[in-house]
Amino acid sequence: MISLLHGLARHGRLMLVLGLVVGILVPEAAKGLAPLIFPMIVFLLFLSTLRVDVLRAFPAWADVPGYVAITLIMQVVMPMAAIGALGMGGGLSSTLGIGVVLVLAAAPLTGSPGLTLMVGGDPAPALRQLIIGTMLLPLTVLPVFWVMPVFGGPAMVAIAAAKLLGVIAVAGLLGLILRRHVGFLQSLQGERAVEGLITGVMAVVVVGLMSAVGPALLTASPDLLRTLALVFGLNFGAQLVVFLTVDRFGRAATAPPLAIIAGNRNLALFLGALPVDTAADLLLFIGCYQVPMYVTPLVMGPVMRRRTNRASDTGS
Repeated sequence: MISLLHGLARHGRLMLVLGLVVGILVPEAAKGLAPLIFPMIVFLLFLSTLRVDVLRAFPAWADVPGYVAITLIMQVVMPMAAIGALGMGGGLSSTLGIGVVLVLAAAPLTGSPGLTLMVGGDPAPALRQLIIGTMLLPLTVLPVFWVMPVFGGPAMVAIAAAKLLGVIAVAGLLGLILRRHVGFLQSLQGERAVEGLITGVMAVVVVGLMSAVGPALLTASPDLLRTLALVFGLNFGAQLVVFLTVDRFGRAATAPPLAIIAGNRNLALFLGALPVDTAADLLLFIGCYQVPMYVTPLVMGPVMRRRTNRASDTGS
């Protein structure tokens, strides 16, 4: 069993793409897994704290203000700017508009350190940003939820934020306790095994998230093409802008992890906080958004490695 999990960890990129393909080509499996999406996302949060000792991975106190500033820019400033732009264009209440705002308001994807490794970057900054961003998510979503028409009045906003806080606190605390009390999980073998389990669960999650994509593909829905074009532009656009900006300011080492977390967000975590009807309407958007996320190592990896290697050669 352990060797199987290690194998999953080694072939992470292929597993993610395989999950996409299965979710699209086997709609029955995707439909059956759809109700389990939110529990599996919570399980991934638990596995993330099981994989890494959060207290040891927490940034040094002197570095915390920098990580908090990045979190506020990515999870408050960016979605609020999108709300302003969409509000002026009349698209804030549309499904695509809501999806864009929620993407930008979400914390980094649980698997962002792994994606950073796959593109040849240092996963440590991505991991620390993931920790800070997830911890602050119940607070950073408050202004975003407050001005989003889909969430209604202050009471509904408070309830949605409380749900997120409860999920994050319980999953994180359980993972932290279990890791501290099971010696195997603190070994290299144990960490690789959990990494493989994370890869496997991510591949299963994406099958469920494709439940609305398969039928739309079979019916050649124009909504599918519009949504795919939007999510590819949003994901890779955010990654490229952040990567080139950070690299331009001479921070080549942190450019890949910050780019990864800018474009790859834990959007599905909001499924437990959204009104039921809105969550159902967003399944196509969320499913489509998995495509650029899961092919990020294949698309962005060569770009980031080439730029980083060029910077290294110039520096030497």
